[in-house]
Amino acid sequence: MNIKQYISSGILELYVYGALSEKENAEVYEALKEHPEIEEEIKEIEKSLMQLSAASAPYNPESVFNRIKDKLSFTNNEVDVIPITRKRTNWTAYIGWAASVALLIGLFVQFNKNKDLRQQVVKSQIDQILLEGKINLAEENLSKAKTLLSVLRDKDILQIPLQAQKIDPTAHASVYWDKEKQTAYIDVAGLPTPPPGKVYQVWSLKLDPLTPTSLGILDTFNENETKIFSFTNTNESEAFGITLEPEGGSASPNLEQLYTLGVVES
Repeated sequence: MNIKQYISSGILELYVYGALSEKENAEVYEALKEHPEIEEEIKEIEKSLMQLSAASAPYNPESVFNRIKDKLSFTNNEVDVIPITRKRTNWTAYIGWAASVALLIGLFVQFNKNKDLRQQVVKSQIDQILLEGKINLAEENLSKAKTLLSVLRDKDILQIPLQAQKIDPTAHASVYWDKEKQTAYIDVAGLPTPPPGKVYQVWSLKLDPLTPTSLGILDTFNENETKIFSFTNTNESEAFGITLEPEGGSASPNLEQLYTLGVVES
């Protein structure tokens, strides 16, 4: 603990005034038990507040006069005291109260500054956590990208280009099929973003007779930055196609919404 910074923070004044929470009170109490400097500072603050209270007490001229008279030695001659009443401005009380108000304002300003500082510290910590999260995510994405590259460059992987269909002449996709591992990687970076309530669905096709089998839906199309998806494919696929279907997918493909289609070369 930096004792000087802790003392100058204003928290001890708030402790003396009783303006801290129960938890903060307990923390200050533990600190003053461990550090004599803090205990001394609290005593000085209490002493200053007592002096301010005394200074702001109502002025009583009659009481003061009686105390002075008791201290004086009179002769046998009687001394007549003629009381004179006049209006007195109680500057001592005003100064005392002004000092108290100034102290409270100072404490309030200091408290708000410390509060702002604590908020800035918390924000910095949150920014640091987010930055670390982004770095971890970037490293994770890099690792995934390297894994995908090693898969796509494998000489035993079959690459099947999926050509655009009538519904969208600009659409295109690719399938990378690892027969040995029974995995199909679908690159759909060439497909447009699906409209709300719709998803792309990938199909494995037998051509004679035409028999479609769903490999899955691309329900995370927007979130997937690489636009590469992997599916288990245990079929003897002769072709692959991608259709646009209602959210959740369909039991059979809607051929009117066929975006891409590609035949596996024998």
